[in-house]
Amino acid sequence: VTITTRLLVSHLSGIRHYEKDITKVKEEKEKANKALKLTKSHQDKEQKEGKETEKSDCVKQKKEHHSGTKSQNSKPGRNDKEFEQEEYYLKEKFESVIESLKIFKNDPLFFKPGSQFLYSTYGFTLLSAVVERASGQKFTDYMLKMFRDLDMLSTVLDDNEAMIYNRARCYIYNKKGRLVNAPYVDNSYKWAGGGFLSSVGDLLKFGNALLYSYQAGQFKNRNAKLLPGYLKPGTVAMMWTPVPKTEVSWDRDGKYAMAWAVVEKSQQYGCCRQLRHYASHTGGAVGASSVLLILPEELDPEALGTWPVAPPRGVIVTIICNMQSVSLNSTALKIAREFDKEKRAQ
Repeated sequence: VTITTRLLVSHLSGIRHYEKDITKVKEEKEKANKALKLTKSHQDKEQKEGKETEKSDCVKQKKEHHSGTKSQNSKPGRNDKEFEQEEYYLKEKFESVIESLKIFKNDPLFFKPGSQFLYSTYGFTLLSAVVERASGQKFTDYMLKMFRDLDMLSTVLDDNEAMIYNRARCYIYNKKGRLVNAPYVDNSYKWAGGGFLSSVGDLLKFGNALLYSYQAGQFKNRNAKLLPGYLKPGTVAMMWTPVPKTEVSWDRDGKYAMAWAVVEKSQQYGCCRQLRHYASHTGGAVGASSVLLILPEELDPEALGTWPVAPPRGVIVTIICNMQSVSLNSTALKIAREFDKEKRAQ
C-alpha cells in the first residue's frame, strides 16, 4: 500500500489510534454512525415539515450535549472508555519522533489507506517524522521556530522536566467522581498529536494568521500596503476543503479536511436552517481539553476594495480547560455566532 502525507493529515491512512483491537473500533464506529443517522433523519424531518420550534431546538441542544459527553474529549471515534487505553499514560521519554515510531510501526493497518476514516494520533506522529526528514531539522525545533514566526511565544513543548512559567495543573475525575490531579505522562511519543502547551492568546494569534492568509488574496492590495499571509490563500482553502470519506463526531454538520473539521456554507430549504462556513478542531489529553474555532466573515465583493477594511475579518474563539473530557465545540460555536450577530448589527 501507499500512505501519503495527505492521507495522514486527513486520518485516512489506516494507522491505528490508541485502541489495538480493530473489532472494538468497528463496533464503536457502527454505534456512532447509527446515532448520527438517527439525529440527521430527525433533523431533516423537522426542517421539511417546518416544525423548527423553540422546544425542538432545546431538545436538539440536549442531544448534542449528551453526544458530546459520550464522545470523550470530542475526538472522532472516541468512546467512554477511551482514556482507559494504556498508551495514554506512557512515561517513556523518546529522544526523537523517529524513535517513537517503534510504538506502532509493526502493527497491521486497520484498512486500506484512503478507504476509510479513523482518527489517529499516531498518524500525526508519522507525519511529524516526515516533517523532520523533509526539513532536515528536529521536528520540535522546526515547530518552535514556526511558533516564533507566528509570535506564539507562550507555545512550548509540554516537557515535564522544564520549568515553564504559568504552567497549569491538570485534573481528572476519579472513579468515585472526585476531582484529582491528572497522572504523570510523558508526551514525547506524540508531540504532533498532543504534546504542546499553549495559551488562549497564542491560539488566537494562530487563528488570526490562518484567517488573514485565507482572506488576503480576496482584497485589493492598494499601494502594496497589504502584507502577504503566512500561508498562501490557496493553501488554507485546501486545508479547509472537506475530504471525501471523512467524518466528524464532535460536529454533525462537518466533514474532516486537512487537520481541521470544516462546515461548508449551505441551505437546503427556504426560511430554514442555514449553515455558515467555519473551521474548528478540538483537543484533548490526560487532564486537558481545548477548542479553536474560526468563523470567517462573509465578505461583500463590492466592499473589498475600500480601505481600511482588511483581513482578518471574522470571529475566532478558543477555549482551553485544564480538565479532561470536556466537550467544547458547541460552546465555541455559540460564542462565535453571538459575536458575529453583534458585528452584523453594528
